Amino acid sequence: MHFYGALILFVTVSAACGLTCHSCDGKGCTNNVTCPSNMDRCSSIEVNGLVAKSCMSSALCVAPITCCSTDLCNGATPAASSILLLMASSAIVTLFL
Repeated sequence: MHFYGALILFVTVSAACGLTCHSCDGKGCTNNVTCPSNMDRCSSIEVNGLVAKSCMSSALCVAPITCCSTDLCNGATPAASSILLLMASSAIVTLFL
């Protein structure tokens, strides 16, 4: 049973290492991508009614580009759980299983 708790904790920590952002060009944004290590922000920009979302380096985040630093934060609605909540639940499972 301890194996499953350790496995859940490992998956949670490994998921925390890469930022996930919405990625699209146009109106509908349904694609999610894991950003490369040199891209530490999710970005969103709207020009003439067209929206573009992607990963971006924090050094390139200047107006009118909106940037944020949590998973899927460049979407209209929050879709990701807090990494702290995931790690706490994994630690509890590891301790009590």
